[in-house]
Amino acid sequence: MTQSETKTYTSFAEFWPFYLAEHSLPRTRALHYIGTTLVVAIAIFATISGAWLWLLAMPLAGYFFAWLAHFTVEKNRPATFTYPLWSLLADFKMWFCWLTGNIGKELERAEVNSQTRSAN
Repeated sequence: MTQSETKTYTSFAEFWPFYLAEHSLPRTRALHYIGTTLVVAIAIFATISGAWLWLLAMPLAGYFFAWLAHFTVEKNRPATFTYPLWSLLADFKMWFCWLTGNIGKELERAEVNSQTRSAN
């Protein structure tokens, strides 16, 4: 039984450290960053070009890389199955922290094992 199955999170602030722990491996985070970057790129492309059907590709791009990471690298159950909105928000927060160089501080603050992570 995982922590997400035994604990109910009642706030995003409480959920965030759990989310980071579920993304402890650098390759897991890297695959999430690829997916989130594609989601943002698709949104920008669709907006600029007016090709709105491309917006339908956003969930596929994001979830494909995220779930690939969880099932093949991290070998855990995606938090999105239990906390879909907070997971989406946390994914963008994690991506933003990575872009701004703050992901290492966030992992440290959440006490994610430094043996299994790198700064990015």
